[in-house]
Amino acid sequence: MRVNIPNQITLGRLLLALVFFGLLSFYSPGNEGRHWLLPVCFWIFLVAVISDIIDGWLARTWKQVTSFGRICDPVVDKVIVCGAFVFFASGVFYDAETHKNVSGVQPWMVVLILVRELLVSAIRSFSEAHGESFAANWVGKAKMFVQSTCVCIILGVLAWYEDALAWLRILCVWLTVIVTGLSIIAYVSRAHAFVLSATALGSTAEPEQPATPQAHSPPPEPPTNGDDDGAPD
Repeated sequence: MRVNIPNQITLGRLLLALVFFGLLSFYSPGNEGRHWLLPVCFWIFLVAVISDIIDGWLARTWKQVTSFGRICDPVVDKVIVCGAFVFFASGVFYDAETHKNVSGVQPWMVVLILVRELLVSAIRSFSEAHGESFAANWVGKAKMFVQSTCVCIILGVLAWYEDALAWLRILCVWLTVIVTGLSIIAYVSRAHAFVLSATALGSTAEPEQPATPQAHSPPPEPPTNGDDDGAPD
């Protein structure tokens, strides 16, 4: 079975992600002998980001968009980006001397990022299963750009400019948190019409029944000409 070039690039990016995670797992802030891992991881991640742009462009230009690429390409992107933030918040980046995480990423920030990805994936699956298009919009693309840039800046600053550009690293981390939070709000608002509808929420309220017209009562009989005046007995 022959795999086209865009999908080969996607598979190659997945391999880069595994190498990226493997190298990061050996990093230690207090070990100068392992500091070289940060520059190497920076370039690996940068190549992965650029390859994501290239394979998407090739797939559209050569008209080689496939179901495999539509599924695996965003999954690989989420794996390498979310995985990077998981490592940043882990003990790998904890400095025992200063008793702080040198990346500036806190566990709750990673939870927010993961919640966003899981929530949007669930909304997209639900909407497309019901015939509603839920393609990525500019908010999602901006989120991906900010998160990828943040990973590069964290690695680059820690590798070469920690003393001079520590403020930039912190700024990018908080910018990522803000953009991710806004992305959650934007997607939930966009999906409100069908995700939070009465049907989707399983509402048990009975629908109002339309009013039925009342039967017309027969007109009263006219009084007789005898002693009866028309009143009941």
